[in-house]
Amino acid sequence: MKPITFKAFAITNEIDLNKIAIHCGIPKKFTWEEPLILKGNVLHSILPNNRNDSLQVLIFSFGSIVFINHLNVDEKNGIFNFIHSFEPDINLLDVGRYVDDYSLHIKESEAIELNDEYVVVPKYEDFYPELISTVLAKSVALEKTEEQLGNILDKLENMIDRLEKGKLRIGNKELARTTSKIVRHEYNTLAYIMILDKPDITWTSHVAGEFYDQMQEFFELKDRYTILKNKTEILYSIMDGFSNISHSMRGLFVEWIIVILILFEIVLTLLEIAGVLP
Repeated sequence: MKPITFKAFAITNEIDLNKIAIHCGIPKKFTWEEPLILKGNVLHSILPNNRNDSLQVLIFSFGSIVFINHLNVDEKNGIFNFIHSFEPDINLLDVGRYVDDYSLHIKESEAIELNDEYVVVPKYEDFYPELISTVLAKSVALEKTEEQLGNILDKLENMIDRLEKGKLRIGNKELARTTSKIVRHEYNTLAYIMILDKPDITWTSHVAGEFYDQMQEFFELKDRYTILKNKTEILYSIMDGFSNISHSMRGLFVEWIIVILILFEIVLTLLEIAGVLP
């Protein structure tokens, strides 16, 4: 059996699978836990010139797409353009930024062999392609989110530099924008990608469960999830510090205004007593 190839892309934060399913005539309501699989006649209707019967496309709600047995650029671009018609916010010029390649080899062996480029299994099972695709989809989605987290950290570093230079006041809008980015990052990573959730087949098949656990351990999904979660908590702690400093500065400013007004009133009273003012 020829190796089965996989190419995964993370192109956005969210894809509405149900809109695509309705368009393709697929009578099923999709949940966050399962991908939309395009193959056979459905795929031919999207790519009329496709002659690759082994091609499959798995679309995940958290913004990842995995091509199985992808052969040429036209297939890839055709799918991207198709999805873009449903999700116009996708930047087609940036879809190749987060990508990963992998392959599945079938070879008689005593145990499953994993490395950075492929996995070798002793016997083919129908669940292998979907489980590999799921791990790859989550991995590239995490890569995208990790970079977004880096951008947030750069923003906070600029704010820290301003504090070191004595510029202690930070506007409410700036604090709100930065906090919203952290919340969005947490939602995209911890809630939407669902790193800790497993495909349904892993609960009914012992072999599938063990294989999926091996794959996600090899790609360090849980470890990367934990790191992102810890960094997110640190970000919240930093933002709390900024917020406290900002509120303290505003409170001090208001107190000085009150003191100045009181002094001004005292001065006016003394001037009246002295007869300078009527």
